[in-house]
Amino acid sequence: MAQWRMWDDTIEAQRPEARAAVAAGIGAIGALLGRDLDPPADPVERARQSRERYAAGYAPSDEMQARTIAGVPCRVFVPDGPARAVYLHFHGGGMVTGAPEMNDLGNVMLGRAFGLAVVSVDYRLAPEHPWPAGPDDGVAVAGWLGEHARAEFGTDRLILGGESAGGYMAAAVLLRLRDELGIADRVLGANLVFGVFDWGRSPSQRGVRPHEGPDVLDPEGMRWFADCYLPGRTDDERRDPAISPAFADLSDLAPALFSVGTTDHLLDDTLTTAARWSAFGNDTEVFVAPDMPHAFMAFPCSITEAWTATLGAWLTRILDR
Repeated sequence: MAQWRMWDDTIEAQRPEARAAVAAGIGAIGALLGRDLDPPADPVERARQSRERYAAGYAPSDEMQARTIAGVPCRVFVPDGPARAVYLHFHGGGMVTGAPEMNDLGNVMLGRAFGLAVVSVDYRLAPEHPWPAGPDDGVAVAGWLGEHARAEFGTDRLILGGESAGGYMAAAVLLRLRDELGIADRVLGANLVFGVFDWGRSPSQRGVRPHEGPDVLDPEGMRWFADCYLPGRTDDERRDPAISPAFADLSDLAPALFSVGTTDHLLDDTLTTAARWSAFGNDTEVFVAPDMPHAFMAFPCSITEAWTATLGAWLTRILDR
């Protein structure tokens, strides 16, 4: 019987470099996230302070245009000439913090490299706007694109993607495009980067990880995000398939690229959902970054370069279909 290996010998040899990169950079990212601060008890005030810290790390691009689509604020990048597809992007931040500006640089580079129009959604956040406000905003924008993308951008083909809570948003919106709007066939692929797919707190969210390396997430923070986004619900209730994609019917979905690090507290969310995505008969690719935390692309090293190459090859493959 063949051994199931999550990474090859080349990645294995790069693990010491990756650990050094994480050790060198984890302190600065932790400071940006306020990991050493005592958070206020009031969830709205805690969210406000967290958003202010996040905003200090944004690098907005003047190439991204601020627009309102279907009543939802968005950041839009338009390539020279007709787009090959529209990349519908969702930012991270636990459904509580973050903003589309935090991904401006990456979205501009992605659009240029692959001839994509990019629409990054400024969806509503908890605790002020709990579930289903955020996904509702994502579906509204996706539905508008379904009707207007060809006239607006020269194509009606969509790619959905996001990081962390944005990966969750991409999966949740894709499921609703299938079930509510009937336009899942427009979606070429889903780029699901260390998403929150189990809001009932998977084992890794609770701290049971294969590698006890540093991470930018922790169990207390994950519980706080869930309490803000899904107040008054038990963990079992938070596993309602309408809320948690890991528990949904995953049939007839687009090809997906799942990416996660082994010290990420969302490791199990990715591994479980990717396995089910594949078992339901969907084209599935998984990139696992050993010894790397949540937001692993913030730690430049050979493994993050390998992930960038994997993402590029995957995008090229689905765009050429």
